[in-house]
Order: sequence, then C-alpha cells, then structure tokens
Amino acid sequence: MGEDYKSMWMELGLDLDGHDALLNVLAQAYNDIFLSQKDRPETMSYFDFVMSEVHGLRIRELLEEKKTGRKIIGSYCVFVPEEIALAANATLIGLCSGADFATDEVEKLLPRNTCALIKSSFGFKLGKVCPYLESADMIVGENTCDGKKKSYESFKSLVDNLYIMDLPQVKSEQGRELLKNEYFRFKKAVEELTGVTITADSLKDAIRTVNAKRAAVHRLSLLRRHDPAPISGLDALLANQIFFYDNPARFTQSVNAICEELEKRVQKKDGAFPAKTVRILLSGCPQAVPNWKLPAIVEQSGAVIVGEESCVGERGCRNLTDDSGNSVDEMMEAIIDRYFKIDCAIFTPNGERIDHIKEMSKTYRADGVIHYGLQFCQPYLMEAIPVERALEKESIPCLRIETDYSMEDAGQLTTRVEAFIEQLR
Repeated sequence: MGEDYKSMWMELGLDLDGHDALLNVLAQAYNDIFLSQKDRPETMSYFDFVMSEVHGLRIRELLEEKKTGRKIIGSYCVFVPEEIALAANATLIGLCSGADFATDEVEKLLPRNTCALIKSSFGFKLGKVCPYLESADMIVGENTCDGKKKSYESFKSLVDNLYIMDLPQVKSEQGRELLKNEYFRFKKAVEELTGVTITADSLKDAIRTVNAKRAAVHRLSLLRRHDPAPISGLDALLANQIFFYDNPARFTQSVNAICEELEKRVQKKDGAFPAKTVRILLSGCPQAVPNWKLPAIVEQSGAVIVGEESCVGERGCRNLTDDSGNSVDEMMEAIIDRYFKIDCAIFTPNGERIDHIKEMSKTYRADGVIHYGLQFCQPYLMEAIPVERALEKESIPCLRIETDYSMEDAGQLTTRVEAFIEQLR
C-alpha cells in the first residue's frame, strides 16, 4: 500500500496480522500473474494502481463518503440492483469471496463440503480481514442456491446488518412477480437506511450511470473478438472484477480509455498474444478477487481467454436497463425486466444460458469452451453436463473443470488444460 493505513484498518476492527498476511499473498500473486505478462495495454496501469490500493485508498474514499452521510451497501450477487442503491444516495460494493481464509473456523459453522465461494465469505468475516465488509452499513444476502440460502442463517449471527433478498427460481410470470416484490421491498429498505426517498430524476441518473459502466465493459468485451486478441483474458477479467469495487464514473472512464488504446492495437494487429493463438471461452461460476488460478493456468499454457460467460463477466453486464421511463414505477419495472434476463444456473429450466454460451462462442470466435465449476456448487456442476452436450452438437469442444480455491490441484489442472489446448490446435 502506498500509505500507512493501519490506523484506519484498526478502527474498522481488522485483524492486522491476518490482514497483512492476506495482502502479502495477494501482492505476490498479482505480481506473478499480472505484472509478469508481456505486451499489456499501457492503460492497464490504472487497474494495477486500483489493486495496489484495493484495501487502502478505496476504503478511505468509502469512509469519507460515510462521513458525509452516504451509506455503503455490500453485496455478494449481481441480482442486487446497483441502480436502486445509487438512486438513494448509497454506494454498492462487491464483497470479498475469492480466496480461502480462516477455513478451520469456517468449518465450525459450515459443512466441509460447502462451496469455496460461500466458505470464503465466512472466512473473510471470521478472520476480520475484509475492510469492505466491515465498512458496510447493510450487507445483502440473496437466496440464489441452497448453500447460500442456508448459510445466511448462520452468517446472520456474525453481522448485525444482514438483509436477505429472495429470488425466483423459475422464469415465469409468478417468478417475475416475486422479483418485483423483492425489488420494491429492497427499495423501501434502502430508503429507510439512507433517509433518502428515490425520485424519478435520481433513479434515471442512477440507471444511466450503471448503464454507462456496463456499456464500457461490453465495449471492452467486443474488442476481444479480434485476432490477435488485443488484451489478455486475465487483464479483461481484472476489469470485470474491479467493476464491483471502484467508483462507477471513474471506472467507466478508465475502461473506455483501455478500449481506445485497444482499438488502435486492433488496427495495427498488435496483440497481447500472437495471431492464431488458441481461443478459449471460460464459462460457469463467478471468479471474485483474487480467484485467478484457472485463467492463469489457461493463459500460461499458451491459449488466450476471449470471453467470460460468468457473473463476473458477460452474464453480469450484457443487458442495459431501459431508461426511457418518466416515473419511479416505470423505471422500477425496467430494472426488474433487466435483471430477470440474467441466466444464472439457479433457474430451472435454463435453456437461455446454453443458448448464450453457444452465441458467445461464435461471437468471440472461440476454439473451445472451458466450463468452470466450483466443487460442491450444485447449480453450475449440474448444468455443466447439458452445456457440454449442447456444445458437442455444435462441434464446439468443451472441457469440464471442477476445482476450488486451493493450489493443490494446480499441476493436475495444468496437465488437463494443456492437453485440451493441444487438442484444439
């Protein structure tokens, strides 16, 4: 960190020794995985700076916002509408769930065969190492999978500001009605938290702010269609991860700056990888910071990742919200419509997601798909088999990977990924 933030971290109640250990591992991994890459876009330097200050300057900014009366809302899922938070003078941030921490303590509260993402969210709280979590005035847990739904019953004893959002499991009129009721209930809860009533003007501004952010990321995604790919999959993933942490306007500006540089690289055929490099679409579970294991293995094995069919990727960003409404109710309906299109694996049936993977494979000219499933993540592991079969019918090779956050299987994964890439060549 560029400054000494220890007093700030102490005031937030962090365990300084544990936090230092986490930051040291994060810094080493970032250096080995990201800064060792060749031919990176110069504009990635902003994101390098964000990561170097991810628990420092950004936390200070959030605490300064709190001093002005603004509220901070922490979220674990792309179903939590940022538009509603922003419209009520709150900042929505993603919460840490991408690394193992305090596992022994976590397994006193959760079964060992719980997915790594859920265990990580507990570990960061029990280990007192996440300043975002400790800064939040409200933490939103959502009933996506059964694991999350049941784990929040225990998580509620660890925090005093947990709000539970119910989500539909079926794409039906009744499912949309459930989502509508939940979003209006969330709107009311956020207004009570902030003391600010959402107006048509504030909601329209919020929608446009979030739309601009999503549009910038999608602009970046579409530039990855080109061969040679102008940016590595790792760097593009990093932008998708920072989407959940950074100031929205600054993030949008920074991603558009990358896009301008990449457009020039495309014209010059200047790639992050040579032309004709094997192109991989990564599909499946979300990859929160610092979950970089599989993407690093793929690109260090000689392929380039050209898209992420993931909540930390296209699934979370691809659809914009209609901002043409003139009343709060009209715009709330537009928000509901937009989020109801998310094709998360919690839905049954979920043919939309399979269609989306096939569409992305063609759009990004992928040679093959790697389906990434976290161990014990039943929704995505269950869907992996029908995804693979659907891709086989389209003559698109697919490799199913099941793993967790540890590095114990890195050698085995590398062998399998290298063999898949060789097959695609």
